[in-house]
Amino acid sequence: MTMKKSCLIASLGLVLALTLLSAHPALARGEEAKGSGAEVRVDNFTFGPDTLTVPVNSTVTWVNKDDIPHVIASNDGLFKSKALDTDQKYSYTFTKTGTYPYYCSIHPKMVGKVVVQ
Repeated sequence: MTMKKSCLIASLGLVLALTLLSAHPALARGEEAKGSGAEVRVDNFTFGPDTLTVPVNSTVTWVNKDDIPHVIASNDGLFKSKALDTDQKYSYTFTKTGTYPYYCSIHPKMVGKVVVQ
């Protein structure tokens, strides 16, 4: 391969890389793209926030900050954690749009929902 061709290929590669980064400004800044994840805090027998809105393909992580166990369970049986002790986490990735109500199966008055757009 000649030097001219090598330079041309390298230049095209650089242009392509810069074009892709400009299409995703968060990636250009070194941040994660939207849709990567969100957190729900389980504390004082509540979910915070009680309603969480995320984009499709987001992973939601529940973190138990209570001194007692909680089980995160969707109303439709789509997901269910094991009993989470203090500081334990449970994650689920939402791949379809919709509203996903959930509750603590040990304490059914604890309710929340994830809205996926």
